[in-house]
Amino acid sequence: MNETMFIDPQRCIGCRSCVAACRECSTHKGYSMIFVDYIDRSETTATMPTICMHCEEPTCALVCPADAIKQNEDGVVMSALKPRCLDCRNCVNACPFGVPKYNSAMHLQMKCDMCYDRTSEGLKPMCASVCPTGAISFGTYEQIVPLRRTKPVNAHVFGNQSVKTKVYMMLPTDADEVSVDGCGVFEGQIALDGANVSEESWIDTQVEESNKSNEF
Repeated sequence: MNETMFIDPQRCIGCRSCVAACRECSTHKGYSMIFVDYIDRSETTATMPTICMHCEEPTCALVCPADAIKQNEDGVVMSALKPRCLDCRNCVNACPFGVPKYNSAMHLQMKCDMCYDRTSEGLKPMCASVCPTGAISFGTYEQIVPLRRTKPVNAHVFGNQSVKTKVYMMLPTDADEVSVDGCGVFEGQIALDGANVSEESWIDTQVEESNKSNEF
């Protein structure tokens, strides 16, 4: 599958149609796997959709002691397998993007799987199919990028951790690097290649500041 997701925060209007549509996906059991976050609520009403970035080397899978999180041949990182999930929540705490959530009712980690039941059959993910502004797009790099003025970025640096992702962020810049600080969603640095690594780890900056729930 050459198609992937492109997230453009500039286009998000906070309508949450993506959240409602995600709940309707047949494999999500009524839970939404996408979240709409405020970028900096004290300064602006701007929002952005947060989905799984589907890392090339997914930290959530690497820290799973039961090998419950699989990455398929298309690079899509799936939710934890119910028979294997140990309720340890290592994946929830390890993800640099804060995406996986622990479902306490089901005793299971759940996350965006790019609606693989749909995308594997050539359909768009539920969120991308209803987004009215193109803040969430699904397609190939060649289909999406030439139509946008923003720059596709899929290399991210969080403290000492460098992560490349299948999903692209569309950023309004011509620079090779963009620093993101104090935005309320995550702190770190987004870069294309060879970004400088700061001395302070990303997770250290989050321990005292984040109040985002990691459970349903």
